[in-house]
This record gives sequence, structure tokens and C-alpha cells, in this order.
Amino acid sequence: MSPIKGTTKLLGVIGYPIEHSLSPVMQNAAIAHLGVDYVYLPFAIAPSHLKTALDGFLAIGVQGFNVTIPHKQAILPFLSEITTLAQSVGAVNTVWSTHNGWSGTNTDVIGFIKPLELYYKTWKDKVAIILGYGGAARAVVAGCAELGIQEIYVIGRDPQKLAAFQDSWRLSPLAVAVKTCPWEQLSVVLPEADLLVNTTPVGMYPHVGESPVEPAVMDKIKLGAIAYDLIYIPQTTEFLNLADARGAMILNGLPMLVQQGAAALELWLKQPVPVEIMRQSLQQYLES
Repeated sequence: MSPIKGTTKLLGVIGYPIEHSLSPVMQNAAIAHLGVDYVYLPFAIAPSHLKTALDGFLAIGVQGFNVTIPHKQAILPFLSEITTLAQSVGAVNTVWSTHNGWSGTNTDVIGFIKPLELYYKTWKDKVAIILGYGGAARAVVAGCAELGIQEIYVIGRDPQKLAAFQDSWRLSPLAVAVKTCPWEQLSVVLPEADLLVNTTPVGMYPHVGESPVEPAVMDKIKLGAIAYDLIYIPQTTEFLNLADARGAMILNGLPMLVQQGAAALELWLKQPVPVEIMRQSLQQYLES
């Protein structure tokens, strides 16, 4: 990496906590490869300090930053402009500075889509099942809609939260028709799925032996369906192990992490970025 100077432009990621973020690893690897005068830093910002931090960022000329938990929705009132896509998702993960203040979008959607573009030329006749109804699930629903998937099921355990999730898409600019099912119905709809996505934290380190889908239910997955786990630590979760053993194609969250980061960096730098360098840097870091 080039030495940090008085001319070096600042990028970063905000969250609380932020120690776990892998974004600085891949973003600084890309910055070093490109030889541009930028540095990407992690900023631990408590929720009560969010507005103060944003004002401070403007004051010191921060060019842009990523947003992670717990700020993806809390930051919305402080942005002067939000893309239609981010409005549909209801969350922002990428912010950049403008003469009017801060603008925001959501690159989690493109991050989710990119790895899937390799599988089918058209997704119009495919069926997607999404496990969970949190912020990540919203980005996945938007991604499925962008792919052209017309049959999207969202599975969850809380009937009220499921109903609220479904209602929230009725007035969405994306006009997504989301179907919801209680968790007990997963075994009924799973045989139809071409894409099964886990957006829940079940199976994430340190609880690596857990899966949101029981083995007996995973038996219902269609041969050749895609099982996509947004978790990337561990890189092969129990959810993916079960799906793989039943003849599904498996995909973890690492490509999504890389692609959403690459989309953000491209937006800030206004030039193509080395996606493969970013992927390799993360792979090496996780294996070290």
C-alpha cells in the first residue's frame, strides 16, 4: 500500500461493533492494486453518535463509506438522497459525499445477484425460497425481483413479522409479489425451489454445527437446486453440507461480500476495480 499522506482520501465502514469487518482487507487490497491515493478504515460508531459522526465525516472530507449493523436503517433520515433500490430494501449500505450532503444506495442487492448470474440465462420461471425476514432478506427479495424471479416465498417463525414483511412490499417501487409461509410449511414448498437462500444467522461461527433446515426437511430439496447461505464464516456451513449431500449446488456468502464491496468501491472511485484481487485477499486472510 502507498504511504498515507496529507492528500490521501478517506473511505471506510461504520458499524458497532466493527472489529469483525473484513471490508478493510479487501478494499485496501484493491486500492493498493490500483495505486490510487485512498485508504479504507473501520470506524466503530455507537448508535447515539451516528449524527455527530456523519457531520464529522463531512468536516474532514470523507469521500464515502459502507454501513453495517446497526446503522443500515438508522442512517436513512440523515441522507439527502436515497436510490430507489435502497428505498425498496429499506436499508443503505453504501454512502458517498455530494455537494448536498450524503447520498446512499444498497449494493447488497448487486452483491447477491452477481454470483447467481453464472447459473441460468433467465430466472423468470424459477422459484426462490428465502429463510428469514430481516434486513438481509429484504436485499435478497429485491435481488430476486431484479433477476426476474416471479415466485418468491419468504419463510419465518413469527406470523406477525411475516405479515408485516409481506405488507411492506405491496407499495414498493419494485412491485414484488412476495408469498409468505410459516416455518412448518417449508417441507411442503421446498420441492418446488430452484433457489433456497438462508438469510438467518443460524450456522454462523461459533455455532458451526447448526442448520436452519433440519436434515429430514432438506431431503425435500430438488436435485440441482441452488442452496445459497449468506454466511461466510465458516465458508461451508452445516446448511450447505446438508444441501450438498442431497445433490444441490452450494454457494456461500463470500462472493456476495466481495461483489457488494466491489460495487461500492467502483461507485466511489468511478473506475473498474479488481474483483479477483479482492476475492483472493479475503480467501488468504480467512485461511491464515
